[in-house]
Amino acid sequence: MRLIFAGTPEFARIAFERLHAAGFDIALALTQPDRPAGRGMKLQASPVKQFALQQDIAVLQPRSLRLDGKYPEDAAAAQREIAGANADVMVVAAYGLILPQWVLDLPRLGCLNIHASLLPRWRGAAPIHRAVEAGDAETGVTIMQMDAGLDTGAMLLAERLPIAGDDTTGVLHDKLAQLGGKLIVEALELAARGGLRPQPQPQAGVTYAHKIDKSEAAIDWSQPADAIARRVRAFDPFPGAQGFVNGESLKLWRAQALPHEESDRPPGRLLSVNAQGVEVACGHGRLLVRELQRSGGKRLPAADFLRGFELAPGMAFEPPQRT
Repeated sequence: MRLIFAGTPEFARIAFERLHAAGFDIALALTQPDRPAGRGMKLQASPVKQFALQQDIAVLQPRSLRLDGKYPEDAAAAQREIAGANADVMVVAAYGLILPQWVLDLPRLGCLNIHASLLPRWRGAAPIHRAVEAGDAETGVTIMQMDAGLDTGAMLLAERLPIAGDDTTGVLHDKLAQLGGKLIVEALELAARGGLRPQPQPQAGVTYAHKIDKSEAAIDWSQPADAIARRVRAFDPFPGAQGFVNGESLKLWRAQALPHEESDRPPGRLLSVNAQGVEVACGHGRLLVRELQRSGGKRLPAADFLRGFELAPGMAFEPPQRT
């Protein structure tokens, strides 16, 4: 089976590598243009591009695929390359560009998407973050036949994955990336035998995983401790949960809810500070913060962090700024 792969970050690279290892004929890789990254802000190729170049697979990096959009010359060139690839199917994973109808229609078997949730729950840009933040007991990967809607296409294959109580978005991302790579190989092998059976998504249970905004990082200490602990895990590694004390921003990376230990102190007040962590009053329960980071510094266990940054009982994290 001849295919085109469209993806950009590490999640996509894992699937790309699995497809290549399985022996599929990959004619072309589509990925986002190189972006500035790192301290020197030098242009950096995406993980998908890096793997494609290692395997001598042709790479295409259009700024847009819309023929009537801002970069019609990019879209027109992409149209020629995609049509010339004569692919049976396009596999899409976290590509970052909306596919117009002409792309969806070109491959004989259409475009298949690797989506990191159990559709129709958590359609959209940030399904892993939102599943952790919501306290979902499980998630998974859905292989979906793409259509013009936002993750609304028919489901082709799905597998569930439990969410552990200490899973961060980073940890869950890695598990789902491996699962996605396995499932897309299975899906294409089934497709080659005519064994895929599309199932429409149910109308019930639709939720949307809106893109993570940096403004969400600031902790609202009036929330329950368990909700704050989930947000800390959901925003690890990006954008990081943020607290402000004495005008300085701190990132809080590892935290444990103590919901049955109530406090009569105002939300955000530091109740105890020791090598085990920083205990903070919340709207309901207490939060024990075990790992912190100063701006420009490293993530450190509480015991090491407190050697270089003074925190003491009675101090308080400030409420988030309202804009």
